[in-house]
Amino acid sequence: NFEHASHVTMSVMKLLSRIVAPDVTNAPTDTDEALHDHTYGITSDPMTQFAVALSALIHDVDHPGVPNSQLIKEETSLAAVYRNKSIAEQNSVDLAWDLLMDDAYGDLRNTIYVTKTEFLRFRQLVVNIVLATDIMDKDLGALRKGRW
Repeated sequence: NFEHASHVTMSVMKLLSRIVAPDVTNAPTDTDEALHDHTYGITSDPMTQFAVALSALIHDVDHPGVPNSQLIKEETSLAAVYRNKSIAEQNSVDLAWDLLMDDAYGDLRNTIYVTKTEFLRFRQLVVNIVLATDIMDKDLGALRKGRW
């Protein structure tokens, strides 16, 4: 629902503000590269910052209110469409992306990306961020554990 999306988005923006404008008193600040590394590169990447904010807002669009495992158990049409994998999350991305691609949002799209490469990168960022919210997916969990 909108209240949940608002809360998640506000929380993410607070987290981003701490990453983008960190307290660098204990961080190496010799170079721009050191700050870039300290902030995971997000300080120098407005597209990633926007992708994170947008993903927070859309991550539960049209959420059915039950876990993916229940959608699979009930053999819902959504489960079939998404092949029993991150069902609610993929549906949220698809619905939100379709809306973003509407003609009414052309100016917004032109602000987010200009080239095909930027478009593909932005899409991949949004998909990866929203799919990362599926905390019950074993494969995604293994990938997270492998990275950290």
